[in-house]
Amino acid sequence: MTQLPTNRMEAWRWTDLAALEAARSTDRGSAPALDGLWIEGDGPRLVFRDGMYQPKLSTPGEVSVEAISPATAHPLGAVTAGDGWRLTLAAEQTVAVIQIVHVATGGENHLPGVIELSRNADASIVETFVGAGWTNRLTTIRLAEGARLTRSVRLLQASGFVSLREEAEIGAAASLASIFLGAGKAASRIDGELVVTGDGGLAEMGGALLTRGEQRQECAVTVRHSALDGASRQIWRAVAADRSAASLAARVDVARGAQKTDGEQSLRGLLLHRTATVNLKPELEIFADDVKCAHGATVGELDKQALFYLQSRGLPQGPAKAMLTRAFVADAIDRIEDEAVREVFAADAEAWLNEAL
Repeated sequence: MTQLPTNRMEAWRWTDLAALEAARSTDRGSAPALDGLWIEGDGPRLVFRDGMYQPKLSTPGEVSVEAISPATAHPLGAVTAGDGWRLTLAAEQTVAVIQIVHVATGGENHLPGVIELSRNADASIVETFVGAGWTNRLTTIRLAEGARLTRSVRLLQASGFVSLREEAEIGAAASLASIFLGAGKAASRIDGELVVTGDGGLAEMGGALLTRGEQRQECAVTVRHSALDGASRQIWRAVAADRSAASLAARVDVARGAQKTDGEQSLRGLLLHRTATVNLKPELEIFADDVKCAHGATVGELDKQALFYLQSRGLPQGPAKAMLTRAFVADAIDRIEDEAVREVFAADAEAWLNEAL
């Protein structure tokens, strides 16, 4: 039995551990259909059901499936050891968009993933989570000089709990951009530790968490700068309806000698109902004296003047609220570079708005 953290621990005080416990005890059922989950493209496609690779539904291309023993101290990431997926690219190698669909049918499932990009390699990965139960993932990333990785992650699971842990080392002039969208009905925790180890490295981790009913979602991300001229972006948006709660914790650590670091944190929450909750926790710890680091954190309701303006132009209240909320969420989703991927994520957010408003 996996030993879980508790809400008495500061790093886990907002996590919906009760939902996780309930999810791991559910019975397995039928798998949801994969129709409509794929994005157009010729890149590799992989399907995992309850953490198990489905070769008959997959065209893995450059991705291999093999035994992985993660080296992590993270309490949830450590239990993912076993058969997982690995992407290894040689220097200068580029791969088309890789799509991975994770299907859960109940109970608990764990899966490690490893991404290793050599010098100037380039990859884009889209991951989608659907189904029910406790889904637990650890993704370990190592980017060599000049490597570039973009990750777009859709949390569409209908019930249960999704826990995602990302650990990354970013080399000189390398870049990592991970964008998440929580638009399902499951509780979730997005957990990351990104370390910029090479001069001129870029780390970005952000997205939008959309909650409703009694749902709780959170992110807990730390970016550590240990080299010169590094940059990081943490752009998170949260929209909370009904009696739900969204929590955003973002931290930047700048080590001694990591001069010229440029770090940005933007945490913004939108309350659709006054019974909802958004928690924000931005943190900066800086030991270098020549840096440009800033953070902003705001929680509020829809702008009444903007809402009045739209209604005065003939737009009903419901569509007017949807338009303003859509623009708020777009701050995070629009950071996805691939147009086709961005449009799919926007459609997911739109579907959530149509149900929540």
